[in-house]
Amino acid sequence: MGQLTREQRYTISVMKGRGYQQIEIAKAIGKDKSVISRELKRNCDLRNGEYRYELAHTKYLNRLYKKAKHRNFTSILKSQVELLIREDYSPEQVVGRMKAQGQACVSHECIYQHIWTDLKDGGDLYTHLRRNKKRYRKRGGSKDTRGQLKNRIGIEKRPAIVDQKSRFGDLEIDTVMGKNHKGALLTINDRLTGMVWIRLLEGKEAQPLAKATVDVLNPIKDLLHTITADNGKEFAKHEQIAEQLDLDVYFARPYHSWERGANENTNGLIRQYFIKGSSFDGITNEKVQWVQDKLNNRPRKRLNYLTPNEKYNYVVNNQKVAFAT
Repeated sequence: MGQLTREQRYTISVMKGRGYQQIEIAKAIGKDKSVISRELKRNCDLRNGEYRYELAHTKYLNRLYKKAKHRNFTSILKSQVELLIREDYSPEQVVGRMKAQGQACVSHECIYQHIWTDLKDGGDLYTHLRRNKKRYRKRGGSKDTRGQLKNRIGIEKRPAIVDQKSRFGDLEIDTVMGKNHKGALLTINDRLTGMVWIRLLEGKEAQPLAKATVDVLNPIKDLLHTITADNGKEFAKHEQIAEQLDLDVYFARPYHSWERGANENTNGLIRQYFIKGSSFDGITNEKVQWVQDKLNNRPRKRLNYLTPNEKYNYVVNNQKVAFAT
C-alpha cells in the first residue's frame, strides 16, 4: 500500500477542511478509508485535534528517523546525491533515477534528513527543494462567476480515454500569476508524458492567452486531441483555441482542482523557480525557456524515472511506427 506522500497529506488537509467524508478523501488519493482514519488519529495536532499537512508530515518523518535502521550513506554517495539535488531533483527523483541506472541509494527520507542537517550547518541544499504552500481558493463566494463561460463543455463529457493517460495529446492548461496579478505564465502539460510548455504573458486577458496557446502548440497540432482547463475567464476564447488547433476543450468542475491534478503538480514545480508572491517584472523569455527545459529533462516518479522528453520521444516514435504499419 505504501506510505502517504506529502502531496497526499496536503489533499487530506484541504478536503477535510472542506467537509469531505473520509471515504471521499480516500477515493480521491487512491487509498483505503482505514488509511485516512489512521492518518488523522496519528498525525493531528494533539492540542486542538486539527489536521495540518505540514505538521502531519513532520510527525511522520520524525517517527521514521527514530526507527533503528542501517544506513550506508557514504561520503561518495552523499556527493552523488548532492549533485543531483543541485540539479533540482527531488529526493524521490534522486532515488528513483539512481535505482533505474542500477546504482544503490538510501531512502528518499534519509536524503531529506541529510538536507535538513545540511541546513542546520549553514548549507544551501534546501534551496533546491520544491516548495508547495499554495493556498486553495475558498468556495461558495456570493459574487463568484467562475464556471459561466460561454459554450463551455464540462469534463463529464470528456472521452474516457483521457482518464487512462494512454496517448499523447491530452493536455491541461492553466496560468501562474505574478505579484499583485501583474504578469502571468501560461502553463500547458501533457497528461501522459508530463511534457510542459511555458510562455510569459503580460496578464490573464483571454485573447493574448489564446494566441500564445495556438502559437506554442501549432507545431504539434496533428498530435493533439483535447485540452482541459479550469473555469477562469482567461479561457473565454476557448472556442478559438479549439478551432485553430482542431481539438476539443473541456472544463473541470469549479473547485475540483484534482480533476487537473497533473497541471496542479506542474504549477507547483514551476513555483520552485517563480516563487508565489514574487514579482514577474524582469522575467525574460529566456528564463522561462530555461525553466521549461529544466522540467522536461527532470526524471519523474510516475514515468519510472524517465524524463518527460524521454517519454515523449518513446511514445511519439512508437505512434509513428504504429501508423506506418
